[in-house]
Amino acid sequence: MKIGTKILILFLTLNFLSCKGIAQETETKKPTTEIDFSDKEKSSIPKPIGIINDYGQIFTESERTELSKILYDYDIETTRQIVVVTIDSIKPYNDIQKYATDLGQTWGVGTAEKNNGLTIVVCNPCRQIGIATGTGTELILTDEICKKVIEEKIIPEFKNGEFYSGIKKGVIELIEKWK
Repeated sequence: MKIGTKILILFLTLNFLSCKGIAQETETKKPTTEIDFSDKEKSSIPKPIGIINDYGQIFTESERTELSKILYDYDIETTRQIVVVTIDSIKPYNDIQKYATDLGQTWGVGTAEKNNGLTIVVCNPCRQIGIATGTGTELILTDEICKKVIEEKIIPEFKNGEFYSGIKKGVIELIEKWK
């Protein structure tokens, strides 16, 4: 064998022997009896696909496009972000408001500096709707205002089976009150 080949084999052998095995790196953790349900709840939150997340498939393609344009234009104009989510279930949550809040926080709706996001979640099979606001948003869009928009703009349209119209009217009213 040539000297270059012997050096290469020696180098590779030493390199291989100097590597630590993965088994040496792992620690054994003591089992814990503490259960953290918040992680379980948050793991049920889907990944965002855009400003409109129609997992419940209640909007047509043209409705999603129109609503996206309204929301994107508003975001560009003001840096305030509104996200609409439709889902078929809020499990393991019992409260859609808590679900909407966790979803908005997990997704990072709004800007971190201003905390100016707004998340609208509709669960059609559950017959529930929740609006969650960032701490910067809730200074203007209070719980009372959001509740009034739901009751006066969104729910009447939903009762007629007009989900898109209800969400659109609700979004426009929220934008108007957010000025």
